[in-house]
Amino acid sequence: MAVTSKSPVTICQSGLKRIYLLFLLQLCLNPIINAQDNMTPELLWKLNRVSAIGLSDDKQWVVYSVGQFDLDSNKKTTSYYKIPVNGGIPVEIKKNHDLIADRNVSPNKKYQINVQEVKVTPVTGSDFYPELGKSNVMIFDNLNYRHWDTWEDGKYNHIIIKPLIPPDDHGTGDGDAGWNLTDIMKDEPYDCPMMPFGGSEDYTWNNDGTKVFYVAKKKFGTDYAVSTNTDIYAYDLASKTTTNLTGNNQGYDTDPAFARNGDLAWLQMKTEGNEADKNDIVILLNGTRINITKDWDGTVSSFRWSADGSRIYFNAAVDGTVQLFEVIVPETVIPNDKLPVIQLTKGQFDIAGLIGQSGNKMVVSRTDMNHAAELFTVDLTTGEMTQLTHVNDVAYSKIKLSEVKKRMVTTTDGKQMLVWVIYPPDFDPTKKYPTLLYCQGGPQSALSQFYSFRWNFQLMAAQGYIVVAPNRRGMPGHGVEWNAQISGDWGGQNIKDYLSAIDDVSKEPYVDKSRLGCVGASYGGYSVFYLAGIHENRFKTFIAHDGIFNTKSMYGTTEEMFFVNHDLGGPYWKTSTNKSYTDFNPIERVSKWNTPILIIQGGKDYRVPDGQAFEAFQAAQLQGIKSKLLYFPDENHWVTGCQNGLVWQHEFFKWLGETMR
Repeated sequence: MAVTSKSPVTICQSGLKRIYLLFLLQLCLNPIINAQDNMTPELLWKLNRVSAIGLSDDKQWVVYSVGQFDLDSNKKTTSYYKIPVNGGIPVEIKKNHDLIADRNVSPNKKYQINVQEVKVTPVTGSDFYPELGKSNVMIFDNLNYRHWDTWEDGKYNHIIIKPLIPPDDHGTGDGDAGWNLTDIMKDEPYDCPMMPFGGSEDYTWNNDGTKVFYVAKKKFGTDYAVSTNTDIYAYDLASKTTTNLTGNNQGYDTDPAFARNGDLAWLQMKTEGNEADKNDIVILLNGTRINITKDWDGTVSSFRWSADGSRIYFNAAVDGTVQLFEVIVPETVIPNDKLPVIQLTKGQFDIAGLIGQSGNKMVVSRTDMNHAAELFTVDLTTGEMTQLTHVNDVAYSKIKLSEVKKRMVTTTDGKQMLVWVIYPPDFDPTKKYPTLLYCQGGPQSALSQFYSFRWNFQLMAAQGYIVVAPNRRGMPGHGVEWNAQISGDWGGQNIKDYLSAIDDVSKEPYVDKSRLGCVGASYGGYSVFYLAGIHENRFKTFIAHDGIFNTKSMYGTTEEMFFVNHDLGGPYWKTSTNKSYTDFNPIERVSKWNTPILIIQGGKDYRVPDGQAFEAFQAAQLQGIKSKLLYFPDENHWVTGCQNGLVWQHEFFKWLGETMR
């Protein structure tokens, strides 16, 4: 190994790093600073929230933001920082820094992408009757009249291309017309970025800046509501023509990304209408498409090309965690060739996001059930991880942590199911503890080592509860078959899995079987409503957030029809024998309810509309069951406001305290 002298900057950074490490060590050793308390809702909301922005163009710096909530003002402030990839002291920077090139600017620096809302279709009364400008009415003749938490207003996200240099310099031959903005979707009633959650991952330039590749679901109205068929389109700036690259695939096609050598990759689901289908990585290699993860028994979350384009890195759920994987891209297409997928990291944590590669390191975001997101590097050769950011070290030095254990439980059909068990701080096995069964939503979302600022297991355990969180049927990370089984079987095997988990843990002498509770949101809320009618007095209390209470009215009011078509088996009026609307419909078992229940609902939740909560609360009240309705008019499927979140948590634990004595 060659010996080189260090620059003054390097020496300075090394010295600062030592000082920083000594500071962290002092935090751990100082008994005054290290006086520990249990987590509270206020402490949880005061935690800093790290969000990676990306790597600097020279790959030497990680740029990120830190969000902080002020409980009194109910507002969030954001600061911006950079830190060397090799670690060191963070440096605060301006939001409008120049470390990362604007990805909206074409690689040849001739054009820039702008996303604008464009009015395309008439919706309001004044659209149809301009003379009645003071009318307040919306007129629809198709579905998709509202989506997630927003009513359709006739405006759509469009990609607008803006020239950056005079037309004579880039040879368009259009004269002054070269300065005109180009709406590449023109008068089309489609969104890019996709609504409601799409962002810059929905579009990209090719490597020479001559084409824009973008994602859209080019269906309208009812056709849009019943379909998951998004496609990847290529718009050629010279010919002003659009080509559909994925027209033969009927499921989701998303996240187009180019390698340095010009190869294109994207994520693909095959099945029309199945939002939780196996997600694979497809590449266009020498003009031929190959699915490089088709033989791997898992589903991809997100991916990144390696710096040299020789492989693709991705994260995915596995065994109750989310880990980093790689797959080598073949140089030539070999029919039926099985490409090995290699897991690079292992541990009780989630690789929550891939930020970028610098040399042999991948910068990632990482969480576990005791720690909010921080940025780490992963050595791509060894899998060794090094923490970069420490924004919550001081806070966590004062908070007692919970022990999180993996437990394997045998299900009623003889399978082995992973169950996370979270214990209170200072857990004493000679004592008895009230215990909560946590029911995950989705229904096909991973119950991994995530860190939620609402459904926070650390916070629940800190209030003295054991939390039982089973990876029941319908969750990724345990094979495609395990993940897919739940569709059409909502009240079947997965409900048995829940009961297998709580019954198994309840055998432990430290579980107080007279104080069991059951909580969950979305499909987890459905699970709570359903279990309330069949639990045979196991539970002393229930909490359901934005849960499905009546599958028939859910089918009649939800907005993304493809979801209920696939998971419930289609319209309730087509067959009277569909179990989704009979045996598996919570409302059909409501006469068996006999246990206190807290029902929580967001007014702007159009996925699980508020009528579900109202029906459930009314049924509980009219049967004389102790019940409470917690209604947030301005929240959607989640609770995002700071003070609303605090009310949610205080009511959550207040209810448990009242009903689990």
